Amino acid sequence: MSARELVVLGTASQVPTRQRNHNGYVLRWDDEGILFDPGEGSQRQMLYAGVSAHDLTRICVTHFHGDHALGLAGVIQRINLDRVPHPVTAHYPAGGQGYFDRLRYASAYYETADLREQPVAGDGDLAVTPAFTLSAARLSHPVESFGYRLTEPDGRRLLPERLAAHGITGPDIGRLQREGTLGGVSLDEVSATRRGQRFAFVMDTRLCDAVHELAADCDLLVVESTFLDEDARLAAEHGHLTAGQAGAVARDGGVRHLVLTHFSQRYTDPDLFAAEARAAGFTGELTVAEDLMRIPVPKRR
Repeated sequence: MSARELVVLGTASQVPTRQRNHNGYVLRWDDEGILFDPGEGSQRQMLYAGVSAHDLTRICVTHFHGDHALGLAGVIQRINLDRVPHPVTAHYPAGGQGYFDRLRYASAYYETADLREQPVAGDGDLAVTPAFTLSAARLSHPVESFGYRLTEPDGRRLLPERLAAHGITGPDIGRLQREGTLGGVSLDEVSATRRGQRFAFVMDTRLCDAVHELAADCDLLVVESTFLDEDARLAAEHGHLTAGQAGAVARDGGVRHLVLTHFSQRYTDPDLFAAEARAAGFTGELTVAEDLMRIPVPKRR
């Protein structure tokens, strides 16, 4: 199993279909498991996908429309039922605190877990860890909505030919990495920048600056494409993107792998979404998401 992958729990928008559950996505990122937008049925979809409550370390909710949040009650209770031993942090729009409270305590249960609330009040960093920085940006939707982005710090990639030229071998390589210099040779002289990986999650929104900011240079971009281009007017009215708009965002942002999801039940041919993203000029890897897919984060360049 990939140490970094997206597990798709559901891909429908407001109305689920026989083939598509309501929203839900789990990003496995090394030791972290981040659950995004758990709609109805997410707990059951986790079972099908082989994701346990113990895998979860964070929950990120973009906004409090039902197809993105009604599964919270069950997931939170499952975290407590399974006595998850580590803290789980919940990020969600601060303006929806009342909705979060009602979902957290929707029915009686025994609290055993450490669920830490961290509401999102505006753009900026939410968490900075050695493995990544998690940030949020406000989107354009009829209710308060935020997109999320994970950015791994840049590292260094050792260049064997330069190490050999300086006669650095064996344990000395580790010493150089730890100390930064060895015998007058700096780490920079024998290595190159290894760009950290980047992931973004963009749900219900019209086109806005934040969409482009979140998508920029992403290795994996998960983005809603509720409508096809023929219904662009409806998309704008209801605060959504079309497949063509999503493709153009990915094209302009240099995205490596684009994942389209959150499809309206009015459409029955998923190939049309891929075709419109391609027509917009996106040439990278493209996935039209289906329930229970596993999508690896692209390997570093």
